[in-house]
Amino acid sequence: MKQQINLEINGRVYDLVVSHRDLLVDVIRKKIGLTGTKKGCGNGDCGACTVLVEGKPALSCLTLAIRCNGKKITTVEGLALSAGQLHPIQEAFINHGAIQCGYCTPGMLMSSKALLDRNPKPTMEEIKRSISGNLCRCTGYKRIVEAIQIASETMSEQGVK
Repeated sequence: MKQQINLEINGRVYDLVVSHRDLLVDVIRKKIGLTGTKKGCGNGDCGACTVLVEGKPALSCLTLAIRCNGKKITTVEGLALSAGQLHPIQEAFINHGAIQCGYCTPGMLMSSKALLDRNPKPTMEEIKRSISGNLCRCTGYKRIVEAIQIASETMSEQGVK
């Protein structure tokens, strides 16, 4: 069964026809062409597919696209402040060695953004808890946690959301 839906992704509205079984990750990657969101485990265990739905982190590999009809979705491509200007979270990940292979990075960035939106000055424990659903096999998390802490400070100083 197919249904017409509209999704607002990164500020742009997409009118789509989807199956009642289409997963949000597949719609984002295959129908819309935004490949920053990664499809990792397909079971909701790794967090690579994390996007923000109405500002809250969601595992897009477990989310039916049809359930997001009319909702605002942000993917990693939507984090940049403007063309050519990365978000402070992205800058911190790059500048502080929080990226290695990069596969987990989109999900880590989106989980971090959700945390910093609701809590601009998180403790280290709160940062660790916020990314606990995101697996990284390269960095060991130390630099990721530090990058989120630095992004928090930068965002506060610059008044960036």
